[in-house]
Formats: sequence, structure tokens, C-alpha cells
Amino acid sequence: MIIVDRALQERERAGRPIRVGMIGAGFMGRGVALQIKTAVPGMRLVAIANRRLDAAIRAYTEAGQPDPRHVETPAALQAALASGRPAVTEDWRLLCEADGIDAILEVTGSIEYAAHAIGTAIDNRKHVILMNAELDGTVGPLLKRRADAKGVIYTNVDGDQPGVTMNLYRFVRGLGVRPVLCGNIKGLHDPHRNPTTQEGFARKWGQNPSMVTSFADGTKISFEQAIIANATGMAVGRRGMFGPTVAPGTPIEEAAKLLPAEAFISGPGIVDYVVGAAPGPGVFVLGTIEHPQQRHYLNLYKLGEGPLYCFYTPYHLCHFEVPNTIARAVLFSDAALAPAGPPCVEVVATAKRHLKAGDVLDDIGHYMTYGQCENADAARNERLLPMGIAPGCRLRHEVAKDQVLRYADVDLPAGRLIDRLREDQEATFSGAFAAVA
Repeated sequence: MIIVDRALQERERAGRPIRVGMIGAGFMGRGVALQIKTAVPGMRLVAIANRRLDAAIRAYTEAGQPDPRHVETPAALQAALASGRPAVTEDWRLLCEADGIDAILEVTGSIEYAAHAIGTAIDNRKHVILMNAELDGTVGPLLKRRADAKGVIYTNVDGDQPGVTMNLYRFVRGLGVRPVLCGNIKGLHDPHRNPTTQEGFARKWGQNPSMVTSFADGTKISFEQAIIANATGMAVGRRGMFGPTVAPGTPIEEAAKLLPAEAFISGPGIVDYVVGAAPGPGVFVLGTIEHPQQRHYLNLYKLGEGPLYCFYTPYHLCHFEVPNTIARAVLFSDAALAPAGPPCVEVVATAKRHLKAGDVLDDIGHYMTYGQCENADAARNERLLPMGIAPGCRLRHEVAKDQVLRYADVDLPAGRLIDRLREDQEATFSGAFAAVA
């Protein structure tokens, strides 16, 4: 941030702001639009694409730009960009293919729709910034490799907990301390929650009940921890993670002691979470260091005697921090959070209730499935069904409540891009998987 703020100020002085196109204009997208307009010199949100045009207009209006231009053709978008007037459209392709847009911010939370958009943006050599752990956790390693080949940055966002965790991970590693666990602090985890149970909370905050459910049922944290694992080379200690629950307000330094050190003190480390600890909703990293004198200093600085040291960030500020990610990508070619290679952890679909033969699985955060983390080699060997693939699949037979689904349990819908991308990802990293096996 200390470098980013001055670089943005210089772009503002030079009259060369970063030009951002945003796909999606829901609750979080509106926050990003507001933040860029009111608090980020050197950056402009020049266009928004959304399936419902009124939502895109609302995002600009709430940000203090009440008269965006509706565009339907490449020429109309180019004219709007040239005039400095913000544009709205139902067609995401216009943004992904347009000259004059430096970066695409994807904020839909979708998978199939987002896969088309991000793939097209990469093909057109746009930096891509995802506020979408679900897509990243399903085909992120493949998309990152394609972005590398095109010379553009592929990254998830700072502000969401994975990006904040990665900032902390890099800080800890920079101290010479070896990170061995990347953790998330949750206030609730009940895998059987659904949009009906979460409707009141969603209404209070003006959010989508299914999005709120994906947090409550553990699917969202599973995707978030999976993409951290894919960025760091970490694993999970067991399917679903350990996730101990503590009394509300228990300090994270104490709650972290319930995570079994023997599962992570050696090896690549793990991703996990705790429920109920403070400060929530923050993130934490456990690290270790062998040097006795450095341990002495850490003890002096109130981090304890070791061998594990707990570092934490007490908050994550979501849309407030997203512009930092965009600036890091465009100005410094620095990804806040991106896969480092092949998948390390997958999110696998699990039955939220008893499911019957012929049922068509509903979407993430709905009534039929929730996601759990599993190590990628186990998921591949057992042919477990990725959560990002599950929506729209038809069950071949009944599945018991809390049973993990497999590819053999379902028929996939025809013609989906996400299934082709998964096949490509399997083929691309088959050598890495073979080495693990």
C-alpha cells in the first residue's frame, strides 16, 4: 500500500488513470464502484457489464455518477471511453475485447458465466482480477497458466480473506519465519444451513440469501482456503479441515492451540479455520523458526516461546481493498493471490440432505449440497465431484445426507465450458498428479 498509493497519485497527476471494466454489479460490485470513485485517485471504473442493466446503472448512481451511457456495440463503447463517460452494458464481451481497458474485475460469484468472461479477457491480454473464489478454486490453476502465456496478471483480490491471508503469509515469510498454517476466523459454521434459514440475515444487510448461505454452510470458506493452498503449496490435514469451535471471543492465540500441530508443523503446512475466536472476521498465520536467538527476540516481542508463533490481521475490508489489488496487478505485475502450480486442494460436493435419483443439483449456497476441502491427489484418485462442477448435474441414484459425491454419481449437463476447462486442467497437470501418486 505504501508503494501503491504514490504510484496511483502519479498516474492521476499524469492524466493516465488505470481503466477498469467490471463484470457484475451486485452488493459487492456496488461497493467497489463507490470505492474507486470516492477514494482512489489514478483509477477509473470506465464500464460495467451486468446481466441486468438497472443494477449496473445503480452501481454508478450510488457512486455519484448518475448518467452512464448504455452501449451495445464495440464502437459505442469506444466512443464512451474516448469521451470519458462511464458505460453500462449487458454484454461482457464488449469490456473483455475493448481497447482502452487495462483490467477486468469479475465480481459475479458465478462459475460458468465467469469462466467465459475471464477466458475471453485473458485471450485479449487484459489483466484479470477475480472477486470469485469459486471459479478460482475450480479452474484457477489452468486460467493462471493461460494468463502467464499471454503476459497478463491473474489474481484474486486483497480485501477478501484469502488475499488478506496471503499478504500476512508473505509478511511472515519475509521475517524469516516459516508459515505452517494459514487460518480463517469464522463466526458460524453449519453445513446444513440454506437460503430459508439465512433469509433474515441476508435481508438485514441487503445481500443475496444464497450468497450468505455459502458462507454459513462452509462452502465459501472451503473455496477460500483451497485457493490459499493452491497459492502456497499447502494441504489440508483432513477432509473438511479441522475447524475447532471455541467460546465466542476466545483469543486466536488460544484457539489456534486446538489445531493439531503434528498435522502441520512439518511438511508443506495446511490451511484451516476456527469458529468463534477473536478477532473475527480476521485471518491468522502460524509460523515457526529454528534459530534460538530469533526465538529469543520473538519472545521479547510478546509472541511467546514457540515453537509456533501466531500472527493475525484483525479484519478484512472486502471492497475497500480491491483497488489495491488492481493497482498491484497493472502497475507492478504483482498478484495478490494466484495459483503457484497444479491444484493442491479441491472443494468437493457433499449432500446437504438425502438426495434422490433424478434430482438436479441446485446452485452453490442453496438446498442440496455444500463444499468441503480435500487434498487434490485424493480428490483425483477417488474421482470426487468438484463443487464448482456440481450445479446442474443430475443424480444417477440416491445419495445419503453428508455423503461426498463422485463423478460416477451424476450425469453432467451437455456443452458446458467449465467441464471442458476441468478436463484441460487435468491434462495440463497430469504429470504433477502422477508425481504425487
